[in-house]
Amino acid sequence: MAASWRRIDTWLAAYSPTDLALLNPPVQPDRLESLERVLGVPVPDDLAESLRCHDGAREWSTMLPEQSLLSAEAIAERWQMLMELAPDFDGFETLEGNDEPWWHPLWVPWAEEAGGDPHVLDLRPGADAGRLGWAVHDGCGDFSDAWPSLADYMHTVAEALAHGGGVRGRYPYLTPDGRLWWDDGPDCQTLHGKPLTAAPTFS
Repeated sequence: MAASWRRIDTWLAAYSPTDLALLNPPVQPDRLESLERVLGVPVPDDLAESLRCHDGAREWSTMLPEQSLLSAEAIAERWQMLMELAPDFDGFETLEGNDEPWWHPLWVPWAEEAGGDPHVLDLRPGADAGRLGWAVHDGCGDFSDAWPSLADYMHTVAEALAHGGGVRGRYPYLTPDGRLWWDDGPDCQTLHGKPLTAAPTFS
């Protein structure tokens, strides 16, 4: 995880310093301890290591495909909110026709997409422990296209930036103001009528 973040930081410093400036410094130990108290379980190793690199971002950004980073404090807030909401509509139950509940206490939100759906680490025991999936606010949990781990996801992002290629069909571009943007397909040319430039690589 730390190696992936070093590669991503190096790329951002070279090509998108505005985005790099949005990343928070490493999490303070007391914030990590507070998050563990809220969750009631140890913070997963991958997530703890990521937070020790950057404690989320100061504001919404598009430097990662599909989601924006949450700080340790924001993770705790989202988890508590979802735990409070779930009982109001049987959100902990797996309903007929669904493989997953709306929410589970052992899901940890580490990032979220533009509509507010959290990207979660699944800490339930078993062969799939540590995988990434989505907690969809108007549906149920979705692990149909799960990443096996947060470390695997971040490694793939770092590889795409350093050497080119996509992250499950999303490719990196730079906007006219130098912001990193991920879009569907390798041949996108505009975003909201403004030109996109294929992200440069180190290879």
